[in-house]
Amino acid sequence: MTQRVLITGAGSGLGKAMAVRFARAGARVLVSDVDIAAAEAAAKELDAAALRLDVTDDASWAAALDWCRREWDGLDVLVNNAGVASGGRFELIPQDDWDWVLDINLMGVVRGCRTFVPLFKEQRSGHLVNVASLAAIMNLPGMASYNVAKAGVLALSQTLRYELAPHGIATTVVCPGFVKTNLPDRSRHADPALSELSRKLMESATVTPEDVARQVWEAVHVRAFMVNTHADGRRSALLKRYLPGVVDRQVGRYWSRLQRRLEGERTR
Repeated sequence: MTQRVLITGAGSGLGKAMAVRFARAGARVLVSDVDIAAAEAAAKELDAAALRLDVTDDASWAAALDWCRREWDGLDVLVNNAGVASGGRFELIPQDDWDWVLDINLMGVVRGCRTFVPLFKEQRSGHLVNVASLAAIMNLPGMASYNVAKAGVLALSQTLRYELAPHGIATTVVCPGFVKTNLPDRSRHADPALSELSRKLMESATVTPEDVARQVWEAVHVRAFMVNTHADGRRSALLKRYLPGVVDRQVGRYWSRLQRRLEGERTR
């Protein structure tokens, strides 16, 4: 049976790369994005379907479910990928930025899961793929709002993994490090210097969206739970788990240097 796959935020970046990977593997792909023009352009390249989907809007999710029932008679894989970036020192992050990033990065995933889990239970099959971040594991300073949102996605995924397995439903959580995408264009940073640092790290990333897409496709194929996409991310996660004191000292030194730089810019 041909796999039916819905991907959010698939008009560009990592979402588009995943759409390409699943389509090339023979899946039917629904390219969804809040930017319908981007979704339609990506879908045209893949001979796929396109749908405008605002992950912060319940009615938009309901329309996506109706589309899948009507056009495909169901869904096999939901990829909750849509996301934005945020950061800054905690006391500088305005409440509006907290609301914005949590509504998209965390509650967008919650809404997607809430919309499609009943369908998956009806089918006795389905696969949730939730895109979190290495930030959900490492919780580095200067990224509080983003860390909290992505940690919530990780916690949700771990919970659903246990709840849904008896119903034949698989769950995968993806924790990428820096990948060169257009994510900085959809970001809010209270500290311009931190924003510029993030942009430089993304520009210098050696892991590509296509690398991540391949790993996600493989994880769905074998029904794996955790996809920690970067070798250095896997090392960092292991160090934090087994040698937390080493990580604490490394992060402390990193933040001490960066904080001096930030404080220096503020006093200029």
